[in-house]
Amino acid sequence: MKLYSQTAKPGQGLSPTVKVLIAAFFILFLAAGWVLYRRFGIPTRRSASVVAWIRNPELHPDWAVEAGDVCGNAPFQMPTRGFIGFVWQDSFRIGHQHQGLDIFGGTDINVTPVYAAYPGYLTRQQDWKSSLIIRIPNDPLQPGRQFWNYYTHLADSMGNSFISPDFPPGTSGVFVEAGTLLGYQGNFSGDPGNPTGVHLHFSIVKDDGSGKWLNELEIDNTIDPSQYFGLPLNASENPDEFLVCNK
Repeated sequence: MKLYSQTAKPGQGLSPTVKVLIAAFFILFLAAGWVLYRRFGIPTRRSASVVAWIRNPELHPDWAVEAGDVCGNAPFQMPTRGFIGFVWQDSFRIGHQHQGLDIFGGTDINVTPVYAAYPGYLTRQQDWKSSLIIRIPNDPLQPGRQFWNYYTHLADSMGNSFISPDFPPGTSGVFVEAGTLLGYQGNFSGDPGNPTGVHLHFSIVKDDGSGKWLNELEIDNTIDPSQYFGLPLNASENPDEFLVCNK
């Protein structure tokens, strides 16, 4: 008697109901993967655009916003010139979302000016080399709410500050108008061996209810800046669009 080897084909012997369930599971798996990618995935196309801008900004002049631009009836003006490379909700590692905007000047350090986007009361803590925060006592879109505008990376990789001398360490509650010069874009990251690209990081930080800002490192403590600038500045609405102001 001969013994015949039998190799089952994929799906052979499965009932129609089981096949439907497998197909449904596969579709759900793909859908879940897409949602997770959109929420937590690295924005690869935007990252590639940032690299292209940093290497050759002169090839892409139409990618840049201009300092002082106001888009439509938006309450904020652009705080600096450059390419809006990363937006609110972008993610660079699993479980972390970007808390604000990264605007890359396309220049060397200490060249591209940074200005106040909206009037308010400026503070610079004693140990802040590259950061400023401005209290906005009355939210222009939600009257009665207070929040804070945060500006950082205004120093070189070693921590030499490019903040305007008008705001020395220890400054507290100094009123500034929109358009006030705050300093210049730098590449300070806190690690001299691993500087950032030359840019401004800007975020809108919630108040803790007692007149103090919350921890800006957590996205839940920040506000989507889209409406304040009149542009889709979050990753949910804008996965990879170049963002310029159509005044």
